[in-house]
Amino acid sequence: MGLSRALLLLLCLGACVGAGVAESAPLPGKVRAASEEWADYTQADGQGMGWDILRAVFEPEGVKLEIRSVPYTRSTGLVQRGEVDVQVGAYRDESEGVLYPQWHYDVDHIYALGLASKPTPTLATIGNYRLVWMRGYDYNNYLPNIRRFNEIHRSVGILSMLVHERADFYIDALMEIQDVLSKADNPQQFKLSPLINLPLYLGFANTENGRALRELFDQRMEVLVKTGQLKPIFERWKQPYPFDENGKPPKP
Repeated sequence: MGLSRALLLLLCLGACVGAGVAESAPLPGKVRAASEEWADYTQADGQGMGWDILRAVFEPEGVKLEIRSVPYTRSTGLVQRGEVDVQVGAYRDESEGVLYPQWHYDVDHIYALGLASKPTPTLATIGNYRLVWMRGYDYNNYLPNIRRFNEIHRSVGILSMLVHERADFYIDALMEIQDVLSKADNPQQFKLSPLINLPLYLGFANTENGRALRELFDQRMEVLVKTGQLKPIFERWKQPYPFDENGKPPKP
């Protein structure tokens, strides 16, 4: 009887150890990341602040960054199907079948670009205007009382749309709007109006690798934010630091 109990105990302990090993999946040697190509952020040549952040998170742990430049909507499909491990520049819980971490890694400072002669929009009044933004960005889910909007595939022609009053305001993150405005012949013809800050997340594939990488990401971000190790990256790219003293997104 005593021997049977001892044997049963050993078997139970072995099962528990085995379960622990199974839960701790080994880290993959690379993280496959898909992103739209944003200037100075996630460029196809591997340059940009977004890529620098991901390298700082993953590569010290032996996980090499592998990038893929695709339109935003396609990056969503790739991560949903597990063809990549990570989608860059996502809003939390925006897509089904995608896993989101606890930590954000950046913040989208959402602005409205319009003619200087137009009234200045606010978060409370933006729904009164005709808006345009890039396809797949779905700002109608984050801005209140939106009634009239169009989605476009490319940013070329946005300034002309505003000048000829085919739209009242173009909505996008500050970095993208600044890139659009840099192509204007007369920048003083336009003005920028801040609306809202939206935390940016990585969207992880619901796979063994994706789950392991999400866990690693949250562990690393907690350390990097608390120690301030990400601050030099934002300073180098002349962008606002996206964490307050509590690690939360700053208010607009």
